[in-house]
Amino acid sequence: MQEHRVDVAIIGAGTAGLNARRAVEQRGGRSLLIEAGPYGTTCARVGCMPSKLLIAAADAAEGIRGATLFGISAAPRVDGAAVMARVQRERDRYVTGTIAGIDAIPADQRLTGRARLLGPTTVAVGADAVVQARAVIIATGSTPFVPPPFAAIRDAVLTSDDVFELPELPESLAVIGTGVIALELGQAMQRLGVRTAFFSPFEDLGPISDPEVLRVARRDLGAELDLRQPVEMLAATPEAGGVRLRWREASGTEREEVFARILVAAGRRPAVAGLDLAAAGLPLGPGGLPATDPETAQCGDAPIFLAGDVAGHRPLQHEAADEGRIAGDNAMRWPKVQRHRRRTALGIAFTDPQIAIVGLRHAELDPARHLAGAASYDNQGRARAMGVNRGLMRLYAESGTCRLVGGEMAGPGMEHLAQLVAWAIEQEMTVPQALTMPYYHPVLETGIRTALRDLARQLGAIGQCRPEDLEDSPGQ
Repeated sequence: MQEHRVDVAIIGAGTAGLNARRAVEQRGGRSLLIEAGPYGTTCARVGCMPSKLLIAAADAAEGIRGATLFGISAAPRVDGAAVMARVQRERDRYVTGTIAGIDAIPADQRLTGRARLLGPTTVAVGADAVVQARAVIIATGSTPFVPPPFAAIRDAVLTSDDVFELPELPESLAVIGTGVIALELGQAMQRLGVRTAFFSPFEDLGPISDPEVLRVARRDLGAELDLRQPVEMLAATPEAGGVRLRWREASGTEREEVFARILVAAGRRPAVAGLDLAAAGLPLGPGGLPATDPETAQCGDAPIFLAGDVAGHRPLQHEAADEGRIAGDNAMRWPKVQRHRRRTALGIAFTDPQIAIVGLRHAELDPARHLAGAASYDNQGRARAMGVNRGLMRLYAESGTCRLVGGEMAGPGMEHLAQLVAWAIEQEMTVPQALTMPYYHPVLETGIRTALRDLARQLGAIGQCRPEDLEDSPGQ
């Protein structure tokens, strides 16, 4: 039996684990990185990077179709095998880069095997190694959730973990779910010529909680996509040529249809199977997880820290990096941990129109303290010139301080506009301050100013800001 003694044992070598290791190293500590599966982050292998490769191909095809708007006639011919070959080739390049970074870590600071907690600071790795540490960081990521009735036919369905291994595009695809992953991958498949339908028991679209933004997003996405929601899935049966689905609509009508492939994109769950968290002596809550403070990454007052998707706070790559850094820093400080201010929340769905959530969501607002300003993209000048004039941006401000606090948006270029809004919120800008920023004309960014002007009118009407402070820069 091999025995290892280190300052911090890190279970999981993804984005959170690697950033935790760097933080431990920066504080002069010695860590041991434990990984059971193949190296390479979720983002690089099965997440943000391969999905963007597929979306880029789909956008290219859609751009050709849309050229007729400008008096240009063209029609795309999609080579499904070539599309998937490029996705896999470029995906492998991203993964190779990640693995190269891990391979550079000294061999005596890495351990391969499945981890199991024997106590709060003791970890068994496989059958022949035990690690004793001052603190433990769990950064094991997440796995796709496969709900019934699809769990019974798991071998016949795809998840986001294996969809990128397809050698060819399927003839038809049923997407189970309407979250970010479902919408991104499903719309890409639709634009690449795959007959695609979406099924969900809920009326949600991605992360949107603002009813006005949801209404516009449903209008715009629904004009292109076959959204079948809400429905109750009754059965999924494999048969020659694919899988037969049977479902019940809200009206009570039952229907069935055969799809060549099924993509289950109904969310992800923390990957904690086999860890035996109970052995650490922590009280476990829903999903078998201990409660974790997002500002310290600590579980209660124990020397155990959760970071990344497994923690479930903000399951995004940049958030995993931040949480890893926080966990690594506090693992070295334990028991005198420090609170870390979390950066402004920022989430983006690379659909068309793009969806973005910044800072406080609409569902988190207090109607007594917060106001919303809107900017429609249905007739926005730059958007209309590009033929992408659809969507709605809603920005939120606190009435007492006039500070920007959040926003939800669906429209063109929101991956860029959301960044600017996030920066303004992070800098604690007020609506008057944001209005003094330079705005070029004509650009999509002027929609931000339109929403700010709407907020300014409301703040001025209730006497929360001086009228002279609400005068923004000249121009359209």
